[in-house]
Amino acid sequence: MRLSVALSHRFDGLDLDIRFEAPAGVTALFGPSGCGKTTVVQAVAGLLRTDSHHIQVGERVLSDSATRTWLPPHKRRVGYVFQQDRLFPHLNVRQNLGYGRWFARNRATSDFDQITGLLGIDALLNRRVAGLSGGEKQRISIGRALLAAPSILLMDEPLAALDEARKSEILPYLERLRDETNIPILYVSHAMSEVARLATTVVALNAGKVVRAGPAEEVLSDPASAQALGLRQAGSILTGRLVAQHDDGLSELAVSAGTLYLPRIHAAPGARVRVRIEAQDVMLSRTRPEGLSALNILPATVRAVHAGGGPGVIVQLSAGDDLILARITKRSAAALDIRPGASCYGIVKSVSVAQSNIGAPRRPAGA
Repeated sequence: MRLSVALSHRFDGLDLDIRFEAPAGVTALFGPSGCGKTTVVQAVAGLLRTDSHHIQVGERVLSDSATRTWLPPHKRRVGYVFQQDRLFPHLNVRQNLGYGRWFARNRATSDFDQITGLLGIDALLNRRVAGLSGGEKQRISIGRALLAAPSILLMDEPLAALDEARKSEILPYLERLRDETNIPILYVSHAMSEVARLATTVVALNAGKVVRAGPAEEVLSDPASAQALGLRQAGSILTGRLVAQHDDGLSELAVSAGTLYLPRIHAAPGARVRVRIEAQDVMLSRTRPEGLSALNILPATVRAVHAGGGPGVIVQLSAGDDLILARITKRSAAALDIRPGASCYGIVKSVSVAQSNIGAPRRPAGA
């Protein structure tokens, strides 16, 4: 199942011209406020008719301006999760979820127990929604959307109204949703930490245009994308295998270029873990450093150097099979002769990797 989107629209001084494809998994629409993210989601849902449009899920065309095809929202089989939960306060959790099943009508719907177990809400079924936390309410909203048997799930900044504690509570459930369902999920966010943890595909938007689109690891580690994504948010994604838990509170992760020591990851050895390393937390050395407190030293080759108008540069490193970004000054790059093809070492402090940048562990294959 794949979502195809092609939209053109002019409004409020913004010329929207967006084309992308979203495969199964989480496709994150990322960009600054006003770049067109919510407009795209509303067009896919059928809540906005753009000047020119072609939206298709699998073989099913939802809208096409060329053929004047337009399915109304209630016929699109779209699940929509908003920033606010929008639950019915006079119904309990089970009854709110039942509304989603009713909306599916004669279509085959997902198993109720499977969905409630996936989202960890099976113990809440008889509770009134007024007494639930923000994270619990959002999980129920997602469950209601899934029980409507959608062909695509739209999530418009679903964590924006939650504090950091509630975000940490719900992110692992969103990761399970990504890994255990096979429908495209279009996820709008302006928080890079959410995008890096959840996205399998990233569509970076700016001023109504697609700046870069593709697999998350490629887009986020592309130095040319850093300007559009935000230099302070530039970083890369690595996936490794948890090797050991150490008594000093560090977890040992094997990645393609070597070993990373990170703050405690709550998982058993063998689990696959996704980690975001921010470019500003990576230092470079042309020779292997000695006498440093930093534990993570990865051999690498400079693949690209991207200089902007300021004092800094973004350096893309090839480390094993992974791509890593480092943000350093132009002066440092010149002093070290950092250029494509140069050998170097990427250095990452263990404590610089925040827990919010460590994804929920995935079980090893065959487990």
